[in-house]
Amino acid sequence: MATASGRIPGFRLGIYVFKDAEIVDFAAPYGVFSVARRYDAELDAFLVADAMRPVQAQAGFTVLPNYCFADRPAMDAFLIPGGFGTRQEMHNRRLQEFIRTLPDSCLLVSVCTGSWIYARMGLLDGLPATNRKEPDRQESTLGKVPIDRLADLAPACRISRRRVVDAGRIITAGGIASGMEMGFHLLRRAGYDEKFIEEVARTMEYSEAYRLYRDDIEVAR
Repeated sequence: MATASGRIPGFRLGIYVFKDAEIVDFAAPYGVFSVARRYDAELDAFLVADAMRPVQAQAGFTVLPNYCFADRPAMDAFLIPGGFGTRQEMHNRRLQEFIRTLPDSCLLVSVCTGSWIYARMGLLDGLPATNRKEPDRQESTLGKVPIDRLADLAPACRISRRRVVDAGRIITAGGIASGMEMGFHLLRRAGYDEKFIEEVARTMEYSEAYRLYRDDIEVAR
């Protein structure tokens, strides 16, 4: 429950990790919350996986989840990163069931191609959303740019090219490094004021980039 100032005390961010997840996609928002905890220790971020076993993200980077789906951890936002693994995760019925059982008060968040999962579930119909706009080498020669694939997966979604798109419960970010901006925006949605967020950005020596991207957002609630 929000305080009189609108801040949600003890805001908890759950980040989904899976095989071949993009490292920066989940590490960047986690890092923002980690630094923000220096100013408010009640903030929390943690990793959620399908099962309680090590998860190998891209490039062999291995992480240990804090929770699995069966634990049903309480959270205020659930974030799905992108990466090569999203191509398989789109068909993960256990993930879809987990998402559907989350309370309506829990924000559904994605970075980069993580929005494909919400698209596959039909959750983006009638809403604006974004995705990565720059292709990698393989996508340039053999496939589609991720944001165009999003349009195919969710034809009823309005595609936006903004870095962050806040459509109410569902918030998407486009670009591998956009997890930074997603982290800052989630602090905003948790009720923290601009002074607090700027202080977090300053501590991270990210102030210039924060000011550059701060207004690259679409809010359509």
